[in-house]
Amino acid sequence: MFVRDYYVQVEPLPASEGGGLLGTVPDLPGCMSDGDTFEELQRNVADAIDCWIAAAQRLGREVPKPAKVREQQA
Repeated sequence: MFVRDYYVQVEPLPASEGGGLLGTVPDLPGCMSDGDTFEELQRNVADAIDCWIAAAQRLGREVPKPAKVREQQA
């Protein structure tokens, strides 16, 4: 999945951890979020990306451009 042009790796969370989905943004170290549904995950990851970028800019750090990664097709 792509959000804000960044590739997001999506994984299911086990029921023992509350279930739902986890989205991790490999281009932005530590940027991740979760959601109970795919739609909620997309909204939450978009917010996490915006917050990550805002924090990096406040700290004067470089914001990586989205890598050109294609989603794997099953």
